Amino acid sequence: MSFLVPTLSLYFFRRYMFTFVTYCVAILFLILLVDFNESSRRLSVAEDYTVLTGLFISMLRVPTVLQAVIPFVVLIASIATLLQLNRKYELVVTRAAGISAWQFLAPLVLANLLIGALSITALNTFAAKALQLAETIVVERNLGVRQTSSAAPWLRQRTEAGDTVVGARATAAGGTRLSGATFFLFDDEQRIKERLEAKNAVLGDGVWKLTNVKRIRRSEPVETLKTATVPTNLKAEFVGESLTSAETVPFFELGGKIATAKSFGLPATSYEMQFHRLVAQPALLAAMTLIAAMVSLKFVRFGQSLTAILGGILAGFVLYVVSELIQAFANAGTIPPVVAAWLPVLVASALGTTVLLHKEDG
Repeated sequence: MSFLVPTLSLYFFRRYMFTFVTYCVAILFLILLVDFNESSRRLSVAEDYTVLTGLFISMLRVPTVLQAVIPFVVLIASIATLLQLNRKYELVVTRAAGISAWQFLAPLVLANLLIGALSITALNTFAAKALQLAETIVVERNLGVRQTSSAAPWLRQRTEAGDTVVGARATAAGGTRLSGATFFLFDDEQRIKERLEAKNAVLGDGVWKLTNVKRIRRSEPVETLKTATVPTNLKAEFVGESLTSAETVPFFELGGKIATAKSFGLPATSYEMQFHRLVAQPALLAAMTLIAAMVSLKFVRFGQSLTAILGGILAGFVLYVVSELIQAFANAGTIPPVVAAWLPVLVASALGTTVLLHKEDG
């Protein structure tokens, strides 16, 4: 028995990893197709858009989407692995050898902990850099993708020349480069005296540099300018903290972003939520193994696996809805981000452990 358990553990580990990689590749391809179709619909109206550009941007976004859906990939792969082992009577033989469910689930839990660790280090870093590159391409080619992040899309600055509200459809380089930028300039009575619509805007030293500008004043004709400038006292660090999406910040830089945002007096909820969600991800993936075991360990004859699969998917969907609801409360400041990140993990782990204890140990 001393050699049997390590051998079985390695066998189950390899079987699960093969299944996980297979499902991961299939879902990656599906994500690419969906994102490319959606991106093409929104970006194809731009003059500089090409099919290859749209495909490249979609490929750069795929790692970020994969990181969001990886718990469901783990759930489906765990269910599929356990059902395959059940159908081939391998779990029946394993149980007959006196090996408990906790022992043959351990390799799957270990595999998911490793996947989670790689997800928050290698995958997250690559995804953040790739998403930054995608945003840079969008801004440089003025493809006009609207802001999709939870960060504030508008900034208000106050200078000796008056107040100005700055907005953009897309940002890059930490919010210092804008595409589809709009500047509302106010007079001393807080009425809009001028509106500038620029194809691109870059934050310089004490000034916003605008190119391809339309100047709109109250009763005057619209002017078209090649370049224009708007005074500013905003610093690149402040703009970056206000406009940078948490998804574009690598895991190892989130701590610094949180400290910098707080030093400027800005809310750091999105960065804190991203940080704690990443820290909790290995534990969440391990909990997904227990959820999968709830619906997959019972011996299933051919034709009866659909119920198990649907049950597991339903459990994962409920967990996702609860997670998103709790995250909404965290973003609203109702509950701390650390609680919002770890509560779904604790609930899933407790539920899975309770059901398995009932099934295995009575």
